[in-house]
Amino acid sequence: MQSAKDANAPRLHILSVLVENRAGVLTRVAGLFARRGFNIHSLAVAPTDDDRFSRISMVVDVQSAPLEQMIKQLDKLINVIEIDELAPQEAVSRELLMATVSAPPDVRSQVIELVQIFEGRVLNVGQESVLISLDGSPQKLDDFERLLRPYGIEAMQRTGRVALPRLHQRTSLQIVDDQVS
Repeated sequence: MQSAKDANAPRLHILSVLVENRAGVLTRVAGLFARRGFNIHSLAVAPTDDDRFSRISMVVDVQSAPLEQMIKQLDKLINVIEIDELAPQEAVSRELLMATVSAPPDVRSQVIELVQIFEGRVLNVGQESVLISLDGSPQKLDDFERLLRPYGIEAMQRTGRVALPRLHQRTSLQIVDDQVS
């Protein structure tokens, strides 16, 4: 039986994995997760500012295996340089949604207004539909998607979540004290 504390524990965790930017590294990471039965909720990979490295942002489901076990197994891979577990309150994460939405002339202004309210963009307009994009937190995208559904989503794609550690804020008082010292 789960304790109340366990029931409230977050099920999804974000791993930020710095790897060598070489062919086959993503295949080895994904293969490791598949062999061990670890579930990946979302995955995003791109080179970093240093072209020798790529960053893999993975949202993992800790109900499939303990987070510590996932990290230990990843750490064994030779091309893995660094692994950071990003707690939701300590990270800034974003996702991108692109969708083609049915928008005949009689409802097009409503769809465009909804896109503007969510600070999205209209990328392309056709006779009976519009292509839109929105970036933001997964919850914001979920809310937006739910409101778009009644208009008719013809096609939709969401990226995996990308995340970096939140910058630690210093108050102006701390900065002044540091400069005086």
